Amino acid sequence: MTVELPVTESDTHIDFGADPEAVRVVAEGHRLGYGHLANPGFGAEVSLIDPLPHQRTAVYGRMLRQSPLRFLLADDAGAGKTIMTGLYIREMVSRRLLRRVLIVPPAGLVNNWERELRTLFSLPARALSGADAVADNPFKGEGSDLVIVSVDTLAGQRMFSRLAEPCVEPYDLVVFDEAHKLSARQDADGYIRKTDRYRLAEALAGVKVTEPRWRLPWHARHLLLLTATPHMGKDFPYYCLWRLLEPEALATFEAFRAYPPEERRRHFIRRTKEEMVDFQGRPLYPTRVSDTLSYELTPEERRLYEETTKYIERYYSRARMLNRSAARLAMSVFQRRLASSTYALIKSFRRRIDKLDRLITDLRTGRITFEELKADQDALDKVPDPYEETTADEEEAEDGREGGEVVEDRLLGGVAALDPADLEAEKARLEELLALAGEVHETGSGAKFDRLLEVLRDPRAADEKLIIFTEHRDTLEFLVQRLEAIGYTDRVARIHGGMTAREREAQVEFFRTPAVEGGATYLVATDAAGEGINLQFCWRMVNYDIPWNPARLEQRMGRIHRYLQKHDPVVIVNLVAGQTREGRVLRTLLEKLERMRQELGTDKVFDVVGRLFEGLSLRHYMELAVTDAGLREATEAIEARLTKERIEALRTRERELYGEGQDVREELSEQQEHLERESLRRLLPGYVRRFVGAAAPFVGLGIHGSLGGTFSFRPLRPGALEPLWPALEQYPEDRRNIFTVHRPSPEAKVVFLRPGEPFFERFRALVCRTLEGEALRGGVFLDPYARSPYLFHLALVSVVRRADPEVEGLEREELLEERLVGLRQEEDGSLEVCPVEHLLLLRGAAGVRPTGRLAAVPDRYREEARAWARNEVAAQRADDLRQKLLERLAERRASVERGHNLRLAELAERRRRLWKRVQAGDREAEKQLEAVKRQQEGVLRRHAQVTARLEREADLVAPGEVVFLAHALVVPSGDPEERLHHEAKVEAVAMSVAVSYEEALGARVQDVSTPDRAREAGLGDRPGFDLLSVRPDGQTMAIEVKGRARGGQVEVTANEWARACNLGSRYWLYVVYDCASPRPRLVRVNDPFHQLLARAKGSMVINETQVIEAAVVG
Repeated sequence: MTVELPVTESDTHIDFGADPEAVRVVAEGHRLGYGHLANPGFGAEVSLIDPLPHQRTAVYGRMLRQSPLRFLLADDAGAGKTIMTGLYIREMVSRRLLRRVLIVPPAGLVNNWERELRTLFSLPARALSGADAVADNPFKGEGSDLVIVSVDTLAGQRMFSRLAEPCVEPYDLVVFDEAHKLSARQDADGYIRKTDRYRLAEALAGVKVTEPRWRLPWHARHLLLLTATPHMGKDFPYYCLWRLLEPEALATFEAFRAYPPEERRRHFIRRTKEEMVDFQGRPLYPTRVSDTLSYELTPEERRLYEETTKYIERYYSRARMLNRSAARLAMSVFQRRLASSTYALIKSFRRRIDKLDRLITDLRTGRITFEELKADQDALDKVPDPYEETTADEEEAEDGREGGEVVEDRLLGGVAALDPADLEAEKARLEELLALAGEVHETGSGAKFDRLLEVLRDPRAADEKLIIFTEHRDTLEFLVQRLEAIGYTDRVARIHGGMTAREREAQVEFFRTPAVEGGATYLVATDAAGEGINLQFCWRMVNYDIPWNPARLEQRMGRIHRYLQKHDPVVIVNLVAGQTREGRVLRTLLEKLERMRQELGTDKVFDVVGRLFEGLSLRHYMELAVTDAGLREATEAIEARLTKERIEALRTRERELYGEGQDVREELSEQQEHLERESLRRLLPGYVRRFVGAAAPFVGLGIHGSLGGTFSFRPLRPGALEPLWPALEQYPEDRRNIFTVHRPSPEAKVVFLRPGEPFFERFRALVCRTLEGEALRGGVFLDPYARSPYLFHLALVSVVRRADPEVEGLEREELLEERLVGLRQEEDGSLEVCPVEHLLLLRGAAGVRPTGRLAAVPDRYREEARAWARNEVAAQRADDLRQKLLERLAERRASVERGHNLRLAELAERRRRLWKRVQAGDREAEKQLEAVKRQQEGVLRRHAQVTARLEREADLVAPGEVVFLAHALVVPSGDPEERLHHEAKVEAVAMSVAVSYEEALGARVQDVSTPDRAREAGLGDRPGFDLLSVRPDGQTMAIEVKGRARGGQVEVTANEWARACNLGSRYWLYVVYDCASPRPRLVRVNDPFHQLLARAKGSMVINETQVIEAAVVG
């Protein structure tokens, strides 16, 4: 994240005796820390991403414009919601409007969030586990400003209590990923049932809670909810998500229904995959093709299937189990594993036998009583089915085992009887089945594996990478062993939920690496790879096991069907034993999905399958399938649910809920124009390169290697590198102290040095702290265009919302805006805002002795400048921000009034009903009636508090302190020849010649040589060139024009040097000689940086011969 520099002007006296280059380095260091002021797309520039049109619209068009951010980002799966969030955080950190961020995803996505924030955005987040809250509070102190913790861990009492401790600073932004899992529902009697996840969200969102368990002394100002499925088929849970965004305005469901559409649009955005395109208007996502391959069981496998099914029917389906719920779950364990692999079934048989062995022994020895056994069995009723009730992103490993393995192990302890003799009988039957399964396993790989080999050996894609998904880790081990046994040794990667994040990343990298370079061709994975791991470099996937939860099927497909997938189509192969009962159910589902895809002409059906089956269980169909009649019922039910009409109805319903969405294509031309302007305003690599080269010697460091390629820092004196080692140690040894200022390829083993990156931020802070005193003393600079001396001040100006301890929600002062401002101050005391990069346009004058009125009383001028910056610059910004609040005040007040009135009406109706029950003698109703009265009082009290806050907030907006960072005395040039070259007449002739040349070629030319003209063209104040020329073929050229009265040298400023470095061949140097004669000569040089300037570190002088030698002929 951006390092905050402790700025203290102290009592430094301005004497202008500092090294001008030191002053310029400090000014540039601060400017690079506020890069968004130079480039509106700065966050994207310094991140390893290329945001897509829909991502740019969400972040720059919507989220950054809302303060505070209370937003529901609900794009389809695969849209890059993590990337949009990271980009928003990076931009807000650059603006100094975010410091503390708390990200709350499902457990399975914690590592993915940590990895993407670190690798793509240089945001070093700390991933927390429950153990972090045991000995200390992980939400305080170093490393607590950006943390990621799973929703269930944070909702746990120990972790949440840490968050509520008084020592914890409030988090500015809270992000909930997969926010639809923050569930709450309303019973028929109006009672609202909230999960702990939802109660956690309420506490962080600022909803007033009554239970002490969920009270926080603060709430987040900014709240971002991420989900691809905000509406899961029921209106009330959808409303509950919205209530988190605006707790007061949306105090009731009726208030949500009445919420104006324009207000909804402020808080919500959703784009479907069909609406998302790239900058050329092409769809982002390839077609998906699903092919279901049936296989016939061998006679031995068929016998094992029939015998195991009989066992399931006898001991689980028909037996009078001690716990019917646990019985159904245990039955599904065997059904799934029977369908998965004989090897997995053998493992389950062995575990079940071991469980029975121990139980029989315990019963016979009295180690466990019948009552204790019954209590243990009753407890199984609370065991959830992880494969059905959760998705891959929610699974959390336990002692190196996947969540499904842990639950299966518990379920295999369920029993159908308490008599040891009955248990012995079941054990004997299991041993028979185990022996039979062993025989089948020994005969060969089996029909299912043989079918898989056909897919692997398909000559149309024999050497292409392929993912094989299974539900069970035992089957994963079996597949890896068999593949390696038939010649695929060292070509198979594996991922399962028992692996650490680092182990998973290593396997993904192994799979990503081309086979010719030693990489894997196949990846065998459990659903641990079904979410949070992006594998779009692969386009083939085999579902070796078909998950019974359709949402898991969606997640698997999402690993390869996503942006940056180059192959069209993406192919999903499903392996199903078509003659088995379970196989026929699954085949019905999968084939119907593919028929719907073809009939609808879109693969949208794959994205909605989870919602089509919302509230229904495929396990229910599998239980039915145990009998022939039940099998018919199950297949007919699936056919009836998966119809074109139901899919169309779902899409219509979503349009009604979410609106028509956003036509990304309509905004493409505007987006492309913004991109073009941003490319001309970038700070990388040129400005960073210049800063690093100029600053390093001031802190005792030298550059080893090339700043234009890769380089290292070397200490010029003992210990010079020591302050920077903590940042270096964050990187692997193979890239430690190997840097580049150019965006590297993903596989390059270098550190990309840029603002926001930990080493650069530490280096920048070290430089600015070391030279702070020099910058505040001030230096002397020479301005060849000046006619009299003036002062330049670089200042930090802010706008704050002051604190009011008397108003709830306004107890703490809050920074609303902070920016760098350049000030130009003349001898008569007059002031004007000046570009912050102004010192890059000047030449240092280290040998010039400061004289004159400005040098005589600089401290007085400084204080006058401070007052002007506060009373004019900051005050104007404060007025603007105050006016925005006032413009929305009536609307916000009306929303709150409507929400509270509807809540009071709701409570009044409930009070009326309770009063009737009290009159009838219902004592329980008396207690409820008193509770309703307290709630009514609470709403009235809350209304007064919120109204007071709304009306007071604008009054508290005010200018903050003005802090100076650097000063300069700027004097005119004393060289008559130089003054001649910079005369207005010479400059005008040169510009006229350059413009005429371009217009003769049919170009559209804009003069951007002054701050006003540059801003009008959408550029920064000083873009580093004079003309922006667009040729008829669409080529854009940045042209720097230099005029000379006769001949002679040409000086390139540090600003022009850096911009030329950035733009390369798009940058031109037009030198017009003999401007004082009737026949000026134009000499054009393309890419002057690489031809003339690259060896210099900043501004430089080029003689006429060099210019002519580098010139373009013709």
